[in-house]
Amino acid sequence: MADFFQTGAIATIHRLGATDLPRLEAELTEFGQETPIALVLPCHIREVGTQALKGIVRELKHVPYLKQIVVGIDGAAGLRQWRQARRFFEQLPQKPVLLWNDSPRMQALFRKLDDAELCPGPIGKGRNVWMCLGYVLASEEARMVALHDCDILTYDREFLARLCYPVAHPALGFDFCKGYYARLTDRLNGRVMRLFITPLLRALKSILGLHPFLVYLDTFRYPLAGEVALDTALVRRVRIPHDWALEVGMLAEVFRNTAPRAICQAELCNNYDHKHQELSPRDPDKGLNKMACDIVKSVFQRMAAEGIKLDSGLFDTLLSAYSRQAEDTLRFYAADAAANGLKYLRHEEEGAVSTFVRAIRLATEAFQKDPLWSPLIPNWNRVESALPDFLDELREAVRLDNGLTEQPLFLPRRRGSGLLPFKTGRNQPARLAGADPPGYGDVSI
Repeated sequence: MADFFQTGAIATIHRLGATDLPRLEAELTEFGQETPIALVLPCHIREVGTQALKGIVRELKHVPYLKQIVVGIDGAAGLRQWRQARRFFEQLPQKPVLLWNDSPRMQALFRKLDDAELCPGPIGKGRNVWMCLGYVLASEEARMVALHDCDILTYDREFLARLCYPVAHPALGFDFCKGYYARLTDRLNGRVMRLFITPLLRALKSILGLHPFLVYLDTFRYPLAGEVALDTALVRRVRIPHDWALEVGMLAEVFRNTAPRAICQAELCNNYDHKHQELSPRDPDKGLNKMACDIVKSVFQRMAAEGIKLDSGLFDTLLSAYSRQAEDTLRFYAADAAANGLKYLRHEEEGAVSTFVRAIRLATEAFQKDPLWSPLIPNWNRVESALPDFLDELREAVRLDNGLTEQPLFLPRRRGSGLLPFKTGRNQPARLAGADPPGYGDVSI
């Protein structure tokens, strides 16, 4: 976007003209001496070998400033798929470390967390990200972490450099950076951001006034972007949502745990494309319909935590206020598309808004039934307090999984130290059936 407008709530790092990538990478290499940089890639086994991930790996081969790459693998039900993932990522010269989240060792660690009432949630991108961040802390090799998805079709090295730069630069003073970008082909993409998140936040502001939390969320140009960079001290404090509200939930946690002056958003590229989710208007448990419901519940939960009173009167007003905001938004984007020669399918856009209205209604009903419900995984400070040896056990489990040969596998003991042998074969986790686990591909909307 060729502008340099600052909203005032948080800093915006624009992409003004062509980027001098060699200069950017040289500076990041220098910064990396003082602030080593880790990259976390949450990956489902179905993404291994895809066109998008091949392109990402091809670009990462030439990135000089990364100290560590950590890849979380979900859905690898047996040794064959695990070895497939390891062979694919072995081509990277940075020697990435892979977390096999379905391995018996990792499953034993998940059970240990459950026993300590520190449940990391069900399989999905949120839990995957959380475990990868835990490994970064356990390995103690990096002082900041960048995170992005594995289904980006328009990925290049500049994308990662612009994400890392604000946090890595020692003089800028940022602890957290959120990526943003335009999303278009022959039409405008990003329906959940355009037609749901922004009208919802502005409807809430019209009812409640300029509450700092609502102003903060509405400042982000693409709050559902999956690309973030953050300091490892912040990694220890934030809680990661395990459901489809991962991106918005993380923004809420950052708002709680750091000062606005230490938060920024950075424009990463001219255009962005990756996996598209179905709207699923008739099924509230799938696709964008499910995502919208989870996002609303996450926003309500954080609003309540900020002391905002939520009652039936507010919820009834919100449905009408959102519908009005969404109607205005449809007109604005129709004009934008017309001026730029893009298709604008008005009927489909209005159908999406109708689906989102139903999602808001379902979310309000669920919130009123259980206002204390939360998808947040405990932060790593709490885990270390309850289980002081857990990060060491995680590091050892990952080391052993990455050293797999034809030797028998081993499990950590449930209590005490040492290792317990077991046989490979049928004793493998069951593969998740049905729809994608929460979070994978959820930003493409």
